[in-house]
Amino acid sequence: MKKIMIVFGTRPEAIKMAPLVNELKSRERMEVVLCVTGQHREMLKQVLKTFKLQPDYNLDIMTNGQDLYDVTTAVMQKIKPVLEKEAPDIVLVHGDTTTTFATALSAYYKGISVGHVEAGLRTYNIYSPYPEEFNRQSVSILAEYNFAPTEWARDNLVREGKDEEKVFVTGNTVIDALSTTVREDYNHELLNWLGQDRLLLITAHRRENLGETMKGMFRAIKRILDEYDDVKAIYPVHMNPIVRNTADEVFGRCESIKLIEPLDIIDFHNFMGRSYLVLTDSGGIQEEAPSLGKPVLVMRDTTERPEGIKAGTLKLVGTNEETIYEQTKMLLDNPSEYGKISKRNNPYGDGKASIRISNILEEVLV
Repeated sequence: MKKIMIVFGTRPEAIKMAPLVNELKSRERMEVVLCVTGQHREMLKQVLKTFKLQPDYNLDIMTNGQDLYDVTTAVMQKIKPVLEKEAPDIVLVHGDTTTTFATALSAYYKGISVGHVEAGLRTYNIYSPYPEEFNRQSVSILAEYNFAPTEWARDNLVREGKDEEKVFVTGNTVIDALSTTVREDYNHELLNWLGQDRLLLITAHRRENLGETMKGMFRAIKRILDEYDDVKAIYPVHMNPIVRNTADEVFGRCESIKLIEPLDIIDFHNFMGRSYLVLTDSGGIQEEAPSLGKPVLVMRDTTERPEGIKAGTLKLVGTNEETIYEQTKMLLDNPSEYGKISKRNNPYGDGKASIRISNILEEVLV
């Protein structure tokens, strides 16, 4: 029996790794050890509860006001004795978080193989998104096995010199998660508040957007809400106090938007399914929304997910207030353009990524 340690620490990682954890646990030849770092705390607990996951280890690193130095050093210091005790055959990490980078480096220092789920995403600008682009490129150097969500991601890794025999195209595990969370009979009091109005679902939290840039993004959305009587917005506000203060400053007196606490994953996915349009600076939503036929305006200057843009389900609109306003207005006013971008054309897989990754691990770890 082979021992696999899976490590994650943030809400987005947990959403994407939960289906894989459960799939691997169903395999008789696999012993699964789940370690969470607690880079996010309350938001992480929501996902663990939803997917019925009980961690074997919780490093509980989160502190008030923590920065990248704090997270990186805390993960490395606290995971070292876990790696020494468990001595896994492989450590699986996901994507591009600081937890992912620090865990992969720690496993490397112990001579333990690293498997990278959602490998090969690139902007090739290590400051955009920050620090995620640096993290994922660094983990690619350390990883022995790379599980790429798309052919484009695979090509990036091969071009960078990774062993083609150890790079696998699997689809994205977030599509696996959607199959268990979106429900036709879902209801919520906020959807009753929405009525028949069109919903703008908003997420925004990127470090590089904090400050005046984020204020401009929010002002663009508020102008839309002030102008359209049949449009409302819901914004589950990130826990970062800077984000919260900015949202309160711009949206505080607007009656057409609900600033709410972060939603659990079932609520969020079903809100997304009910939305008319998603405005985000996040990464994973660029994969989730196309699966539900929802147009996405990406409020960033770069994206590591160009497949969605090529498929026509995403638009990269940058962070300029006027551009965000005009692009949102265009989709609200132009049914034919909305129809083009909302066609369900998902390049990120068929919901079987976890099965593929598990099959591969059973084969390579014999």
